[in-house]
Amino acid sequence: MGERNRTNVMDRLSRPLRDLRLSVIDQCNFRCVYCMPADVFGPNFRFLAEGELLTVEEMALLSECFVELGVEKIRLTGGEPLLRRDLDALVARLSAIPGLRDIGLTTNGVHLVKWAQRLKEAGLKRVNVSLDALDDDIFRKMNGIGIGVAPVLKGIEAARAAGLGVKVNMVVKNGWNDSQIVPMAAYFKEQGIPLRLIEFMDVGTTNGWDYSHVVTKKEMYEQINAMHPLEPVEKAYFGEVASRYRYVGTEVEVGFIASVTETFCRSCTRARISADGKLYTCLFASKGVSLKDNLRAGATKEELKSLITAVWNQRTDRYSEERTEETAKQRKKIEMSYIGG
Repeated sequence: MGERNRTNVMDRLSRPLRDLRLSVIDQCNFRCVYCMPADVFGPNFRFLAEGELLTVEEMALLSECFVELGVEKIRLTGGEPLLRRDLDALVARLSAIPGLRDIGLTTNGVHLVKWAQRLKEAGLKRVNVSLDALDDDIFRKMNGIGIGVAPVLKGIEAARAAGLGVKVNMVVKNGWNDSQIVPMAAYFKEQGIPLRLIEFMDVGTTNGWDYSHVVTKKEMYEQINAMHPLEPVEKAYFGEVASRYRYVGTEVEVGFIASVTETFCRSCTRARISADGKLYTCLFASKGVSLKDNLRAGATKEELKSLITAVWNQRTDRYSEERTEETAKQRKKIEMSYIGG
């Protein structure tokens, strides 16, 4: 498929459809306090049954539709995507889609030792590894299951050895792991691995979000800049989420995702598909449109593309710009473990 055959789909705020977050499973082996707190996602929590999940073939077909509508990058998410047994088959199918420029994956990294080489061979380009502390006690508290840092660091090593690009994501929660900002920055600067520090967001309704728990981008920047001076890096493309900086005198980057204090809604180009095939046009959405129901009812590829186009054309989402303390606490929102980060 040549570029001339791609459709450029725009929403009502003239934002193009360029990125797809594709959740492959809603289950996770962690119970992180900002995503799947253990007191909510306990032993009796009902996750999706296998038959409710999209199949590899269905995900590949929907991905083809999105690429033909302008998507250039697909990020595989969860839950924890490495719990999906046929993940390498999916990556192989996605890597064969003409016009798709990048396939990434977000993971907690524990199973990368097993998966990294297989996924690289299937066509995966890069991984974003979630790691919220280097201190074992703090990390155990953050991930909710008592696992230490070592398995994640081994996963990062395995990904690099396989030739995958690696970034590290750190969600910072005031009073929990804010003491780890400088140690994390120093460690990954030495490793030459980009670090992304993420403001604690009010995604879903179960993580107990309150503004007092937010460490702002400004505060994080000042701590790291005092350790080693930073200089800004120009955005690489329209819709880039992170504000990127470089340690002066190096090529090593650190970035900040500031959905709370410096919103980026006006350039958001991301659509999301949940593990059971619902299309969402915002991370903070309350409801989605089932692509799976249409697909399993026999919808053709062109009919699916028309549905996706109609949804995107009506999109007006800009939740982070409109957020208030009241909406953050009272508005019903889809959980991040279901929709993908």
